[in-house]
Amino acid sequence: MKILILGYKGMLGHELVKEFENSHELILWDRDQIDISRKEDTIKKVSDLCPDLVINAAAYTAVDEVEHNKDLAYKVNSCAVGFLATACKEIDALFVHFSTDYVFDGENHNGYKEDHSYNPINIYGKSKALGEKMILDISSKYYIIRTSWLFGKHGKNFIETMLRLDKEKKDIKVVNDQFGSPTYAKDLAVAVKKLVESQNPYGIYHITNFGTCNWYDFALKIFEFSGLKPNIKPVASEEFPTPAKRPTYSMLVNTKLPPMRKWEEALKDYLVETGRINF
Repeated sequence: MKILILGYKGMLGHELVKEFENSHELILWDRDQIDISRKEDTIKKVSDLCPDLVINAAAYTAVDEVEHNKDLAYKVNSCAVGFLATACKEIDALFVHFSTDYVFDGENHNGYKEDHSYNPINIYGKSKALGEKMILDISSKYYIIRTSWLFGKHGKNFIETMLRLDKEKKDIKVVNDQFGSPTYAKDLAVAVKKLVESQNPYGIYHITNFGTCNWYDFALKIFEFSGLKPNIKPVASEEFPTPAKRPTYSMLVNTKLPPMRKWEEALKDYLVETGRINF
């Protein structure tokens, strides 16, 4: 296939390139190549290129920053998604787009299935939910892939934050009342390739590493696997007020695909691959 990957310089974009490059023809665009918030330019450039598949890994994901940059969030996470969906429809291309657990309110202790109703509680979630709705309104050939708590080698992530705090602070406080599924960008990219090549029915899919935890549990495993023993304390979210409210229970329930490996196994691999530990 001829595949256009948007946002190829990001954490997920890097892994998607690695996963697809040996078996398909890739065209890689980032902000230097295209401003996806410009309707006419986006539709023309994508239509002229005429790929078989467009993978959109571009997004405005700074959750707290987004609260003060609402217009930009809706341009990138909503309107631009609609422009891309329109371009894909015009050339009959498959559109793969990534979304988030933040399209839900986090009140359901059992997590959220693919067909659960939207109810985002922050601007980031609202902008991503609107982007999804635009695809549903415009496109018939699409995979909307929701994921959560993404970590990878090419960007900021919770693991690196914890390892840095171990060096900088005597005591580390981590919230223990927000629950989700840590997901390795590398594993997500592998799953996306399988989905695209499997010809599964079009629609919404939840793809995360298997299992759930809270941020404190996640931090404990990071330190355990890294052989570190900092003084770490569980605290309530109220001790870390943020501009954007976070959902409490944002687990994504996968009802359509085989489960991926456990998040603990993915975490170990990440630490090995980044040279933190040896096994």
